[in-house]
Amino acid sequence: MSGTPLPCFSLFAPPYREYLPFDPEEGFPSKPEVIWGAALVWCMGEGHGPRSLAAAADRPGGVPLILLLPPAGQLRRLRPRILEAVEEARPHSILPHHPRPDPEETMHLLRSAPDAPASELIDYLRWRGIHLDRETRRIVARIVELSSHASSLTAVARGVYLSRRALGRRFRDRGLPVPSHWLQFSRVLRASMALQGSGASLFDVARSIGYPDGFTLSNQMDRLLGVRPSFVRERLGWEWVVEAWLLREEQSGGLAAALGGEAGSREVQEREGHAAARDGDPSGDPDAPVQHRAERVSEDKRSGAAA
Repeated sequence: MSGTPLPCFSLFAPPYREYLPFDPEEGFPSKPEVIWGAALVWCMGEGHGPRSLAAAADRPGGVPLILLLPPAGQLRRLRPRILEAVEEARPHSILPHHPRPDPEETMHLLRSAPDAPASELIDYLRWRGIHLDRETRRIVARIVELSSHASSLTAVARGVYLSRRALGRRFRDRGLPVPSHWLQFSRVLRASMALQGSGASLFDVARSIGYPDGFTLSNQMDRLLGVRPSFVRERLGWEWVVEAWLLREEQSGGLAAALGGEAGSREVQEREGHAAARDGDPSGDPDAPVQHRAERVSEDKRSGAAA
């Protein structure tokens, strides 16, 4: 089995010993927590048509995509398909062609922390239908950066040069989780990647993030994600951690729009547009002049390229 080439799609799931043949048309498990920690592996050499692209792009939230490129001899011919897959399916990793990658190497990919956590988080939110206006993106990115050492909303407000009241109003008007939840989630995300990426004890990870002890960190994870540190250690990857938080916020009313789909995306953008207009930012106003919208699209593309 170890030498058999992979089919078009496989699942790489706990305990991460083998790739499991998978047909996306059969559907993913209905309960999101069942699929958390699993990655969808797409071998483009075995399937690269529109149906394959749709299956990869429409996978559930929290499931990272690992894209295996076709053999070298097919790269030039399939270049447009590959670029389309990168744009539409948002792969976690892109690997050179291999009949069957070493599971240990794939595990290493999943447990690795993002090189640019703030950019990756914002890109993931966009993929899930949450399009942030330019200033809100800047603030979210700054909160993620500050979470490495800040533990209070007062410190965050100072770091983004806004009052706590103005900061809270910006997120509330856009139907987004409150700023304190963004901060605490960013800290929990850092802790999750540390738990997965090392053999450090829960106590040591908690102290390195700024928590007094492992018990406090465990309770914070349970409150924000609905899971405990032992679950986080066993389920590799960071995307499912983000998804768990978003679902928690959606269920509690902290996130106004439904995740995924064009309807959810439009609702978030409309809220942001009206809120940005009140804040004096024409780039977020859906009724702004065409040149402002063009500037926003151009800025989005530059941000995506940088990410």
